[in-house]
Parts: sequence; structure tokens; C-alpha cells
Amino acid sequence: MEPLRQPLSGFGYLLAGFRLLLRPALWPYVLLPLGVNVLVFGLLLWLAAGEFGALVDSLLPTLPDWLAWLAWLLWLVFGLVAAILVFFTFTLVANFIAAPFNGLLAEAVERLLTGAAPPGGGSLRQALREAPQALLDELRKLGYFLLWAIPLGLLFLVPLLNLAAPLLWTLFSAWMLALQYLDYPLGNHGLRFAAQRRRLRGQPLLGLGFGGAVLLTTLIPLVNLLVMPAAVAGATRLWVERLQDERR
Repeated sequence: MEPLRQPLSGFGYLLAGFRLLLRPALWPYVLLPLGVNVLVFGLLLWLAAGEFGALVDSLLPTLPDWLAWLAWLLWLVFGLVAAILVFFTFTLVANFIAAPFNGLLAEAVERLLTGAAPPGGGSLRQALREAPQALLDELRKLGYFLLWAIPLGLLFLVPLLNLAAPLLWTLFSAWMLALQYLDYPLGNHGLRFAAQRRRLRGQPLLGLGFGGAVLLTTLIPLVNLLVMPAAVAGATRLWVERLQDERR
């Protein structure tokens, strides 16, 4: 019965991550990158509005008086286009900006849960020392992704087998998301990509449940703004409670 509960338990760790974000001690790691993202988009929109305003002002003298109403129509179109661009790119840019903070967030969550920080405390000197190995791990992660993504992608072209391709691709995406976010707490303890995979293979349904929850919530507008920090917090709790004591 335990294996049947593992996917639900994995799903619950993402919910636990969202609850952890309510702790004031973690707010700087969430609000700082989000604030930077808001400033970046605000600056870009301000610059774009200035350039667009200059363009409209240059066009108005060339129009007859009875077409002056086109100015507000052009501004309306500009507002709609800007809103669409922000809607589809805000989360992507927010996640990119937040990525450097994720290791620190995982460290803060672990300290909150256990009262102790990971070895080394995530210092800048340690990060610089481990940068070449981290880069190598990212290349290995990319190779691992391509190793599975290419044949799974080809399944979409094979009659009959393509019926199972969407399900297999969803499971693969959930697995990769679990590995992606567990990388932060496990990486803080010096566990590299190969060791991380071994840990997660010990409880694959747990990992698939967690990754599936992340995949699902990324599709929910506004909620997806907090999915990354919640997933980092949830993955850290998953590490502390279920994976840390394993010796596989």
C-alpha cells in the first residue's frame, strides 16, 4: 500500500513548500528576486512607452484632425500587446532571475527545518570552488535529458506507440522537474547529479508525485510565480524527511 501513497506524498511536499513560504524568515529569498523582476519589467515598459509615445507624437501632425482619435486607439493596442507580452514572459524571466537564489533558499529552509545549515554554509568561496564541477554537472544533466527526450520525442511519430507518447513525456517531465529542484538541497550537501539520481531512484513514485505537482502548478496563472521557490522549499523538506538518511 505504501507505494500507492508515494505519489500523493510527493504531491504533498509541494504543498508543504507553499506553506513554508509563509515563514517570514524565507521572504527575502522570494521577494528579492520577484522585486528585481518587477523593476526590470517596469523599466522596460517605461522605456517602451516613451519610445511609443514619441512615435505617436511624430505621426499625429501628419494626420487630418478628424483622425486624431487614432492616438488613443494606438495606445490601447500598445497596452494590449504589452499586457500579453508580460503575461507570457513574466514567469519565465522571474524564474531566470530567481535561479541564483535557489541554493540560498534551500539552505535557509534546511536551517529552518533542522536548526543546522548544510556543510560549508553555501559561502561565496565554496560556490566559486565548486563552479567547474557544477558546470560539468549541468552538462551531464543536459546529456541525460537528451538521452531520454530524443527517443521519447520520436515516439510521437510512430503509429500506435504515439498513443502512449504524451503519457510517457509527462512522466519524464515530472521526473526531470523532481531532479531539477532536488538539485538545490542535495547539491548543498555535495551530492552531484549521478548521486542525486541514485537517491531518487530509491523512491521513484515519490519523485514522480513531487515533479508532477510542480508540472501541474506551473500551468496555473499567478500561482506559477511562486512555484519555483515553493518547489525548492518542498524539495528541501523532501530531502530532510525522506532522502537524507538513505545510503543508496
